[in-house]
Amino acid sequence: MSGGALIFGLHAVEAALQQDGVTIEQLWCDKQRHDKRLHGLLHLAAKKGLRPQPLNRAELDKMAPGGKHQGIVAQLAQLSAASAAVRNETFLEQLLTDLEDPPFLLVLDGVTDPHNLGACLRSADAAGVHAVIAPRDRACSLTPVVQKVACGAAQTVPFVQVTNLARTLRTLRDAGVWVVGTALEEGAVSLYERDLKGPLALVLGAEGKGIRRLTREHCDDLVYIPMAGTVQSLNVSVATGICLFEALRQRSL
Repeated sequence: MSGGALIFGLHAVEAALQQDGVTIEQLWCDKQRHDKRLHGLLHLAAKKGLRPQPLNRAELDKMAPGGKHQGIVAQLAQLSAASAAVRNETFLEQLLTDLEDPPFLLVLDGVTDPHNLGACLRSADAAGVHAVIAPRDRACSLTPVVQKVACGAAQTVPFVQVTNLARTLRTLRDAGVWVVGTALEEGAVSLYERDLKGPLALVLGAEGKGIRRLTREHCDDLVYIPMAGTVQSLNVSVATGICLFEALRQRSL
């Protein structure tokens, strides 16, 4: 099997079909599934000139390990070298130059769980984030599971992988972006007391460990999410949603 990444699930495949600039090379569907939702998606595919290949569920299961394919799997066209290059430091620098609105960025410091990354991308898309930034090493990339959970957001929100996160944060600060990290420690202020209206990069850390020491040192401010219960921390995707939508609330005033 040649070509680019496999994506699966009704939401992810539908978003890819509707997204300009995303090309699907091949499409497979569950030949035992006959329902309105899948038929609607296959009708959309037919309008794009795609003829799905029917397979049994066991064959689809092998193509989508670790995720529920919902009876549909698609293969994206292989990205060209130029397309792949836009998701690096050069792309980020150009984005900061081209943006007319104050930058609104999400930085994920070493998130390794694909379900969490997919959920973060989905929240980022909903909140209007301009790009999601993550380190290239020891962090999750855009796997098929991530793309399924993201429900199309992996195709709409630029995902920038950088070689050196600390250096990238310095670049953002030099460009006038205020870098706000999340940490439950002395000196941090409540998320709801921090002004999040201007050029902003919100930094959230890996599952369990939070943001790394070097990352914290490159933040302008630290904030925490006030909680009324006994639990001291939240899942990173939940925390991301809370932080992004507080920022969106403020920026919409």
